[in-house]
Amino acid sequence: MLEVILAGYNLDADVIEKLKKDAGYKKDNITPETISAAYARISRDPQKVTKLREIAREEVDKARKSNENIVFKMGHHSVAEHAYLNFDILGLSRLAVEYLEEARLCSYTEKSQRYITLEGDYVLPEEIKDENDIKLFKKMIEKQVNAYKELFPILLEYQKKLNPDLLSTKSGQNTVEGWAKEDARYILSLATECQLGFSSNARNLEYIIRKLKYSNLEETRKLGKLLFENAKKVVPSLIILSDPEAFKKQFGWDVSDGFLKNGRKFLNSLSVKYTEKFKHIDADEKDADVELVSYTEKPEVKVLAALLCSTTSKPFTYCLAIAEIMKNENMMKDFFKEFFDIYTEYDAMPREFEIVNFIFDIKISASAFAQLKRHRMMTILKGDYDISLGYRIPDSIIEIGRKDFFKDVISETEGVYKKLKEKYGLVADYILTNAHKRRVILNVNFRELYH
Repeated sequence: MLEVILAGYNLDADVIEKLKKDAGYKKDNITPETISAAYARISRDPQKVTKLREIAREEVDKARKSNENIVFKMGHHSVAEHAYLNFDILGLSRLAVEYLEEARLCSYTEKSQRYITLEGDYVLPEEIKDENDIKLFKKMIEKQVNAYKELFPILLEYQKKLNPDLLSTKSGQNTVEGWAKEDARYILSLATECQLGFSSNARNLEYIIRKLKYSNLEETRKLGKLLFENAKKVVPSLIILSDPEAFKKQFGWDVSDGFLKNGRKFLNSLSVKYTEKFKHIDADEKDADVELVSYTEKPEVKVLAALLCSTTSKPFTYCLAIAEIMKNENMMKDFFKEFFDIYTEYDAMPREFEIVNFIFDIKISASAFAQLKRHRMMTILKGDYDISLGYRIPDSIIEIGRKDFFKDVISETEGVYKKLKEKYGLVADYILTNAHKRRVILNVNFRELYH
């Protein structure tokens, strides 16, 4: 059962201290809205910000009205970023997690399928109502879970024999066990239940709720509704745009339509319409799992020029010319060697590395995508799961002689998927496994790529 529990939210430090001393302090003042309202007035009010916070705490209704005017009427949406909320989310499927974690500027910590032995909990999509289809779905899930339970102990013994040096310590034993779980989970479905901690500022949260409202799955729409209901209790003046009807009534603007509601569906039909015109073209389709399709020319020269420019105040074109000469005269390698001599494994690359970009075309399993999507500063354009792209069998499963067993479960899974796909569209993705692939276009700067 899906639950969204508001685990905490940021409070003004003065309120916390007063609450410690005065149990009778007004409870309606315990809201991060007072902070956002106070900060919103900094640019126009000469009073000290401490005084502005005090005023907001004493006049919460006025603070909320101020938020509504400044954030929504005047369009200063960044004010809502000062209010931060934390949620416990339980009983969400791995598939739905991918929808939630598309948002870049939020924080997520998930239950790990590597560190925790899975027991077979899963989400049954509400869209599947036919009893025969429900039985088909449950039966397939049961086979996948049984396969996981069969593979895990064998993989664990395999990893122990492969890594005997790690077994002398508890942390080493956990690592070896984690590797076994990591590979065994490839056979589990995207319907597998998980839990996570989710934190967001009010501005991002509102956008997430609005996006979830128009998503393709009932589960993700329900998630958006529960996030809205919980957040609205705490920051009612900052969660307005998420409710199009209320927003139109209050401000007169219609935000119920637009790309969030219709865009992806429209884009899909538009893409099909135009690609159909090129069916006759016999294009050479490369089929590599990872292909570098585009990148900034002379990347090392550009990075060197950026480093020189930002530290000397010389024009970039001038530094670019110097960098070219340094490369031709074999000085560039020496420069970078000296530069990186002062770096440790804990240092991030300087931002000058962001001047260079790479674009990759990737076919990636759901299991690997779960790791990739955590790096949210990249541009990740994910396609739908597509069984024609194939699936990934971990090398360890081949090594233990269970390749055919794995393939049999995958084959049966895809048979069920095709039946569900015909009736329920994208909802059929729930039955696909962590081994199944999707196409991802990745645009990443050099600094983030290094990370």
